[in-house]
Amino acid sequence: MRHFKASDTTLFFNTRDEMIKVKLDRVAYFEADSNYCHVVFINGAKALLLTSLVNIETFLAERFRGDMPMFVRIGKKYIVNRQKIFQINIPRQRLILTDFVSANVFELSISKEALKNLKQLYTVN
Repeated sequence: MRHFKASDTTLFFNTRDEMIKVKLDRVAYFEADSNYCHVVFINGAKALLLTSLVNIETFLAERFRGDMPMFVRIGKKYIVNRQKIFQINIPRQRLILTDFVSANVFELSISKEALKNLKQLYTVN
């Protein structure tokens, strides 16, 4: 991706040949893939972004500065939408994401340590 533009709720990733519109409230998670990043939407649609997960994380941190962040980094591979988290299962190393509207349920395999840290975000006052 040569560059991206943003509004409060949408990212636009532009290359010479295509443009990808990413509505943040519809994102289930971002997944690292070497120097690229997959974005997976709650309806099951997927897109490959020609940017790294670190770049996505940096932008999201700047966008939600001072606000309760909509996204949280989990381990090296994922950034997930906090609003879509349904279940954290540490023994099975599973994170379940859904929005309870669509039929899609996403099951991510994540390390126990990363899940323990995520669970602490919700249990520590």
